[in-house]
Amino acid sequence: MEDLRKHFPALESCTYLNTASNGGIPKPIIEWRRQHDLGLMNQASVFRDNHKLHIEQIKETVSGFFETTSAETALIPNLSFGMNTVLEGLPKGQKILLLKNDYPSINWPVETRDFDVCYAEIDENLEQNIEAAVARHKPDIFMFSMVQWLSGIKIDFDFLKQLKSYHPNLLLIADGTQYLGTENFSFSDNAIDVVGASAYKWLTAGYGNGFIMVKEAARERIFPKTIGFNSAERFESLASETAFMKHFEPGHQDTLNYGSLEQAILFQKSFGTENLYSKISSLSEKAKAHFTEMNLLKNDSLLREKHSSIFNLKGDKELFQKLKKNNIICSPRGGGIRVSFHYYNTEEELDKLLHFLK
Repeated sequence: MEDLRKHFPALESCTYLNTASNGGIPKPIIEWRRQHDLGLMNQASVFRDNHKLHIEQIKETVSGFFETTSAETALIPNLSFGMNTVLEGLPKGQKILLLKNDYPSINWPVETRDFDVCYAEIDENLEQNIEAAVARHKPDIFMFSMVQWLSGIKIDFDFLKQLKSYHPNLLLIADGTQYLGTENFSFSDNAIDVVGASAYKWLTAGYGNGFIMVKEAARERIFPKTIGFNSAERFESLASETAFMKHFEPGHQDTLNYGSLEQAILFQKSFGTENLYSKISSLSEKAKAHFTEMNLLKNDSLLREKHSSIFNLKGDKELFQKLKKNNIICSPRGGGIRVSFHYYNTEEELDKLLHFLK
């Protein structure tokens, strides 16, 4: 995997354990972006003549990567845009179940609208807490992050299938920003109805790009209001003829940013996703074993059988500054120190972290 690391210059100057904040961008994507902008500069409008075909090609790449169809996929600038568009399309007054202290771009858009909100706790008993909250509150919708930004707790997808089988009318809406790009994910085989994500973290695509996927069955419950001329199929189309997923793409689509997303996916595929994801899993398991031995994990992570590649370690500002001084890049989050491991990290970097944690 050393051959892979050469594509991430940021790794040469530090021990980078902060993908949960911002993923590195590989050099091939930057070179592709440079060529793209040169084309736009030199050809002006002629360069954009085939932009709709390019956007459809990007959607085919994204949807294929997550095992769905381009008809169920839209390209969006970020998760927040997508989730707000979904929520604006939901009838008012519905009951929505959230997780306490979930990512603000999930909870805030719900809490500031006219919805009946209830909550479940995030701890080592996450799934049991959700099940109890559904039984007690009988929500119409459950909205959540697939991996928690503060703790790295990952929801059990088998549990979601079971939950959906018991409550088939429960609409499941998920944020995949801290998850997609770390494991194989099949949207068609998952119980989740709507998944959105920004791609600047684990998909290493830079800022200004993301996607949202909505299953056919969920469209009977969501009525998005966002619209623009780009939503039209043809120049002579009427607003009323707008296809469902095109409501998420109301304006001019940026082939630079969305093309970067496609290039990032192709970059992963070129190295073999199984190899990359296996490395993430192996490194994360070793990290958790060491963190457990050193009593650095809280029970919410320690007692769970499966965990993500994000960890919140017990530690104060002094320890964080010590790590920073020794060029270990991580983040103070939730009263602890958040570290995260991606496919470009190494066991040597884990060893360096452990050395200074001791």
